[in-house]
Amino acid sequence: MRTAVLTLAALTAAAPAFAQSNADSREPLRTRVYLGPQLSSATPGSKDLSFGPFIDVSRARGDAPFDFEAPDESFGFPLLRGAGFETGLALGFEGKRKRDDLDLPLHEVGFSFEVGGFVQTQLTDQLRVRAEARKAVSGHRGWIGEVSMDYVWRRGDDWLFSVGPRVVLADRSYHRAYYGVTAADRLATGLATYDPKGGVESVGVTAGYLRQLTRRWGVAAFARYDRLVGSAADSPYVRAIGSRGQPSVGLALSYTFGGGR
Repeated sequence: MRTAVLTLAALTAAAPAFAQSNADSREPLRTRVYLGPQLSSATPGSKDLSFGPFIDVSRARGDAPFDFEAPDESFGFPLLRGAGFETGLALGFEGKRKRDDLDLPLHEVGFSFEVGGFVQTQLTDQLRVRAEARKAVSGHRGWIGEVSMDYVWRRGDDWLFSVGPRVVLADRSYHRAYYGVTAADRLATGLATYDPKGGVESVGVTAGYLRQLTRRWGVAAFARYDRLVGSAADSPYVRAIGSRGQPSVGLALSYTFGGGR
């Protein structure tokens, strides 16, 4: 549901990791960069879609496969790693909601820069669970978080397919910003005044696919669908001019730098 997803695992691999071995640090470094377009909901609850960048950067040492990273997770990097466990910093953003971009003159919401953290664990070789929470320091000023699970099939770096459920949660400040209808909004639009509560915003599912075409070139694609629930789904804004369905898709080419020839 983000206006643009920036999933930069290059910084993830480059950040301090307490479990990194000296042997690994001597192996040649490989960097894989994905870049392409993404189509997603213009703002939370909107029925309109907008284009943004789909970016992914991953790093690996030697012949080790690139670590799995879901295509829709936030930018971040680990601060602590252990056996099957990782926690660190998570960053996100939501583009500005302008009154002129809506079919009705609702209140605007400024650009939101979100800072928080994540924790994830590898339950099995194929199953990963991740949770993150972020607080906006501008814009909506609220808390937003997500719990995700991904089941992964892969053959090294040749190809990878992942799929899993998503649950997005947000506090009252976030829901008020995007789904609330103020007294001024009521006078301007005729919609009923609405003061939503916090809680689960949406439930959904994400699928991702990576394929290496040659040693250097590859492709990536993902699709995600979220369904608004609770206070978000009950918003007069969503019911009148928005949509409970929140889809997003992305497609990118990749190029791998470094490593042996």
